Amino acid sequence: MFLYPEHALVERVLPKSKIYGYAQPSRAMRQRFVSEVDEIVWRYKLAPETIHLPARPGVEEIQVFQIALKAGELREDVLRIIDRAIPSLLFFELTFQSQVRFSAAYKRPALSSKGEAASNQPVVDTYFETPWQDVAAPRRSLPVALDLGGLYEEMLRQHMLASPYGLRSRPGEALAETVERGNRIRVKRRECRRLEAKLGGEIQFNRKVEINAELRQCRAELEDLERQSELRG
Repeated sequence: MFLYPEHALVERVLPKSKIYGYAQPSRAMRQRFVSEVDEIVWRYKLAPETIHLPARPGVEEIQVFQIALKAGELREDVLRIIDRAIPSLLFFELTFQSQVRFSAAYKRPALSSKGEAASNQPVVDTYFETPWQDVAAPRRSLPVALDLGGLYEEMLRQHMLASPYGLRSRPGEALAETVERGNRIRVKRRECRRLEAKLGGEIQFNRKVEINAELRQCRAELEDLERQSELRG
């Protein structure tokens, strides 16, 4: 998705054992790593000394990891384990054969009710993934930013926009608010799909009428959310 500067290149294989050591995944999760992940490579380090942008509190570095897959799918919880094991903000490049897709989640510190850091474990929100594309496809330059915090936000916004959800921030909207809008739409879409399935399996006429009314209401609420959030798809 992005064309990273060569002087930010790291190109170092990250052993799965290091992830296990930090994240302490269950046996089932380790099995997913074994069956789905071929290799993890730390490709780029975006930091003040590599791209000449100052850090911002909470955004000292941004890392880019490339994950070679054994098959064409990787479950989200595998990415989440990696994100929780690595303190830095992460962007992922998932590769399979000659294809690549890009994935990133909004990641932030866990805060207490007083706004203080509550634990060492960050909060990893929804992942935004682009469609598969050829690895040789042209890439875009990094967004223009004044510091690493601004760069992270703009990179994540472009991931949101390039995802199938096409999530676009409204003028003046904070990144966290945009992500929350997307989460509400995902929940509402699941609710509508559940009602559609329920309607298809119902045989009683009166219940069909009731469920159909619920479905119409759900779709209206979804359309309203999509319109407010400037979502497409």
